[in-house]
Amino acid sequence: MAAVTASRPRASKAESFVDNKRKEDIRSANINAGRAVADAVRTSLGPKGMDKMISTASGEVIITNDGATILNKMDVLQPAAKMMVELSKSQDSAAGDGTTTVVVLAGALLRVCQTLLAAGIHPTVISDALHKSCGKSVDILTAMAVPVELTDRDSLVKSASTSLNSKVVSQYSTLLAPLAVDAVLSVIDPEKPEIVDLRDIKIVKKLGGTVDDTHTVKGLVFDKKVSRAAGGPTRVENAKIAVIQFQISPPKTDIEQSIVVSDYTQMDRILKEERNYILGMIKKIKATGCNVLLIQKSILRDAVTDLSLHYLAKAKIMVIKDVERDEIEFVTKTLNCLPIANIEHFRAEKLGYADLVEEASLGDGKILKITGIKDMGRTTSVLVRGSNQLVLDEAERSLHDALCVVRCLVSKRFLIAGGGAPEIELSRQLGAWAKVLHGMEGYCVKSFAEALEVIPYTLAENAGLNPIAIVTELRNKHAQGEINSGINVRKGQITNILEENVVQPLLVSTSAITLATECVRMILKIDDIVTVR
Repeated sequence: MAAVTASRPRASKAESFVDNKRKEDIRSANINAGRAVADAVRTSLGPKGMDKMISTASGEVIITNDGATILNKMDVLQPAAKMMVELSKSQDSAAGDGTTTVVVLAGALLRVCQTLLAAGIHPTVISDALHKSCGKSVDILTAMAVPVELTDRDSLVKSASTSLNSKVVSQYSTLLAPLAVDAVLSVIDPEKPEIVDLRDIKIVKKLGGTVDDTHTVKGLVFDKKVSRAAGGPTRVENAKIAVIQFQISPPKTDIEQSIVVSDYTQMDRILKEERNYILGMIKKIKATGCNVLLIQKSILRDAVTDLSLHYLAKAKIMVIKDVERDEIEFVTKTLNCLPIANIEHFRAEKLGYADLVEEASLGDGKILKITGIKDMGRTTSVLVRGSNQLVLDEAERSLHDALCVVRCLVSKRFLIAGGGAPEIELSRQLGAWAKVLHGMEGYCVKSFAEALEVIPYTLAENAGLNPIAIVTELRNKHAQGEINSGINVRKGQITNILEENVVQPLLVSTSAITLATECVRMILKIDDIVTVR
């Protein structure tokens, strides 16, 4: 009996054993899914990276090597892999550039975490070490950075062209980089010099010509034709422009109903009333001296009818219809006028003024230009040209990245070398710092330091160089104190990358490191997936 009671506590101890196999499997599945996404975009990193051709369900084809675009179009089902897609979106909105870098970096960190987990280290310990390494990395990068002034246009152009070098349209970087810099500098508000709203820069795409024909327009550009149904004017000098949000067409009944007309006199009366109604509106418009109308696209009924176009043409008023709803804010800001929502509010003080509004032929189509705007708001328009739709779309995406890079430099005015230099320097300094730390933490930090070498390794690999030899030489140069040594992909060797003008904003690098570590820490902490029906 005594023997039985003595053996009981031992049994309860055995019962408290918890099965960790499932948790490890789920963590492993999440890490593998994240790594698979990272490997998919890894080949498109750097100036010699490959492009991806994406075929959508609707049969549309996109050719790009912008990480955010590739991942955005990918149909990812696994939840952890979706986090990688969100990660590249976050980098796109925070910095605009480095969307591929951030995913490749996260993939490398996940690979290292898998090794550490296999060695039996607890996920929380790994996560805390990652957090510490991230803080230290940002300090190291900030210490490496070179301050830059907005008056130093050359440095801004250099960083914009570095961003363009890895794109499909890299041969046009000498044209697009200065264009992006000038566009951003022209929309900076002196009262808020740190903030640039990229919605103030409108990119208008027009098929035809080559990317060389891309230029900025001081004023407004619409990819629309003037309504010339009734022979109205197509060129107006000393224009007084109104942006209207109401319809110049006969009113409809409030509820859906049909009116039965039994004889001709009633028919005549209806038509006469319609004519008088439209004429009354046009007289009010003409009375303010307005001679150009921009009409917002209408959902409820036609914004203009043939009859109203006829009367507007007689009154020598130029009509541009179907202005998109989301363009109205940009248009009114540029023209320095107010949108008019009702004919009763149509007054001269709500109009905008310009020297010239004209329709210009461009390629096989026409565009509308408004130039010489009086008291123009701080906005700018860029007209992008391209020989086919694929080039045109990629030129727009590349230009957006270049604009974002210049925006980063405006908000955080520091430059850092590119070409894998900051990553190798981080790897070296974190490795040295890991030796000072005790226990598991030092071991984890050392592994993360090694993971950062994935960026220079991939750069060399994509350029067809020997990655092991290149990265070893790069480590050697950095150990000798040459912190700006990086991979010169064009020459296929290690050079001082700052002197080669391969620079990027500090914000791109710091945001890539912080976002990648944040994402990896989140994936590490997940130990179960619960599906809810």
